[in-house]
Amino acid sequence: MRLSVYFLPTLKENPSEAQIVSHRLMLRAGMIRQSAAGIYSWLPLGHRVLKKVEQIVREEQDAAGAQELLMPTIQSADLWRESGRYEAYGKEMLRIIDRHDRELLYGPTNEELITDIFRRDVKSYRDLPKVLYHIQWKFRDEIRPRFGVMRGREFLMKDAYSFDADFAGAKRSYEAMYQAYLKTFARLGLTAIPVTADSGAIGGNLSHEFHILAETGESQLYYDAAYEDVMKSGIIDISMLGKYYAAADEKHDPNGADVPPADRLRTARGIEVGHIFYFGTKYSKAMNAVVAGPGGEPVLAEMGSYGIGVSRLLGAIIEASHDAAGIIWPDSVAPFKVGLVNLKAGDARCDAACEDIYRVLSENKVEVLYDDRDERAGVKFNTMDLIGLPWQLVVGPKGIANGMVELKSRRTGEKHEMSLESAVARMVG
Repeated sequence: MRLSVYFLPTLKENPSEAQIVSHRLMLRAGMIRQSAAGIYSWLPLGHRVLKKVEQIVREEQDAAGAQELLMPTIQSADLWRESGRYEAYGKEMLRIIDRHDRELLYGPTNEELITDIFRRDVKSYRDLPKVLYHIQWKFRDEIRPRFGVMRGREFLMKDAYSFDADFAGAKRSYEAMYQAYLKTFARLGLTAIPVTADSGAIGGNLSHEFHILAETGESQLYYDAAYEDVMKSGIIDISMLGKYYAAADEKHDPNGADVPPADRLRTARGIEVGHIFYFGTKYSKAMNAVVAGPGGEPVLAEMGSYGIGVSRLLGAIIEASHDAAGIIWPDSVAPFKVGLVNLKAGDARCDAACEDIYRVLSENKVEVLYDDRDERAGVKFNTMDLIGLPWQLVVGPKGIANGMVELKSRRTGEKHEMSLESAVARMVG
C-alpha cells in the first residue's frame, strides 16, 4: 500500500478527550474515530489490526474444537423473558420496539439465543459435547463510556458456548477453553493472568477473568509472585499457571487458605480481556434445553460461556506495548510488517530502488506500507514510529548511491546499514 493514497489521518497533538495511552494513540495513529459516545468507526489501519486479532482468536477457538456460526445482533425479548434476565439485566440493555410493536433488543450477550438454537436441533446425549462460537458486535449502554475501545458501548466480542451431558464433560470443555485463552493471548504478544472472579449478570458458580497488567486497569488484582517469573521469562507454562493464586478484588480473601504469604503476594491493576463461566443448568433449566440420556431420560444440558473482547484487545496490546513515540505492534497483529521510507521522493535512484523493493516485497506477500509522499524525513519517521510497524526500511540518496539501505527495528530501536538485497531478503525470509 502506498501512503500517498492510503487513508491514514494521523494527528500531531494528543486529543483532549483521550485519558489513557491506548485511546490517545489509536486516535493519533488514525485507527479510529468516534461517531457517538462509546461508539467508533474503524479506519483502515485500525481495521487491519482488528481483523488480525480476530483471526488469531478464531484459529485458537477452532483448534480447541469449537465451531463457528453467526448469530444476529438483534434478539427477541421473549427469549430473555424465558431466562428471567430481560428485566434483571438493567439499563445497559438497549431495548427496541419494531413497527409491529414487537419487543427486541440489541444483544449484550447470547446465552438465550444460543440455548434456543441448541434446544431446537440437539436431541440426544450422543450429539454432545458441542461448543459453538461467533465473533459479533455487541452493545451495552454503559453509563460512562470512556477510555476509547477499552470501555465502549459497541464492541466486537468472541463469545463461545459449551453444551455437555454431565458435569465431568462440562469441566473438560471449561478447561479446554481456559487453555485456548492462554494460547490466544500468548500469540497476541500478551501474558494474561487468569483470576477467579465474580460472574455478574451472566450467572454461574465458576468463573475466571483474564487480565493484562497495566497501570490504567480498572480492576485490582492479587496474585502469586510466581506469575512475575513467568512474565519475565516470556514462556507460558500453561499447565502451571492455573496452580498459582490469583484473584480480582471482589474474590480476594486475605485470610484464605490458598493465599500466598505476604512476601509472595503481589497487587496490581489489570485490564480484563477475557472472561469464562461455567453455569451448569442455569439457562437450560429455564429454557427447557434437554436431551435424551442413555436410558431415554431427559437430561438438562450443562453449559458454559466464554468471552473475549476482540476490539478491547487492541487497546490492551497498546497499553502493554508502546513508548513515547507511539505504538509498538507485536509481529502477529501489526497492520503491515514493513514501513518502506523514501527519504527523497522525486530522486531518480531513490524512487527506482523503492519501486523495486515495493514490488519484490509485494510479490512475496510481505505486507508493506510505502511512504512515497513528498514530505520531510522527520515527518515520515514520526509517522512510522507513531503507527508502530515492526520494521522500517529507509532508502536515502547517500546510502542508495552505494547500494545500501537502513533497517530499523521498531521494538528495540536498533538500526543496521546493509545492502539493499540483504535487507529485502531479511524481510522476505
